[in-house]
Amino acid sequence: MSDPLFWLGLSILLVAVSLTAVLIAALPALQELARAARSAEKLFDTLRREFPPTLEAIRLTGLEISELTDDLDEGIKSASNVVKQVDLSVNSTKKQIDKVRVETRGILAGVKAAWKTWKRYPSRRERSSERLSSKDPTPLEIRQRPLTDDNLDEE
Repeated sequence: MSDPLFWLGLSILLVAVSLTAVLIAALPALQELARAARSAEKLFDTLRREFPPTLEAIRLTGLEISELTDDLDEGIKSASNVVKQVDLSVNSTKKQIDKVRVETRGILAGVKAAWKTWKRYPSRRERSSERLSSKDPTPLEIRQRPLTDDNLDEE
């Protein structure tokens, strides 16, 4: 058994059996690897076909969102201006109401004062009846001035 050729042949046989066993064991793994490669190829083909339109759609959607954002900003600015105008109008109206309120108070105070004054003094009839009924009748004296040239100039 010391023949080297025997051992060489036995070694080659064992290597061949080992390689066959490895090949048999690796065969299902290689088949799965081939199947995965085909799936990856199909996926890459699909991505190559679908990816550019999807990217274009995403880009267009981004542009539309930007436009909508700009429109929304303009609408908000417009609404802000309207709110400012309404606020100014409300403030102006408040000032006008306060002014009218002050003027109305002044007018009411004047009317009240006039009413009190009118009520305080007797009417003409009452005054004339008081004069007639007073006990000290004094005739009105009319002085007549003699007509002179000086009097005529005054007239």
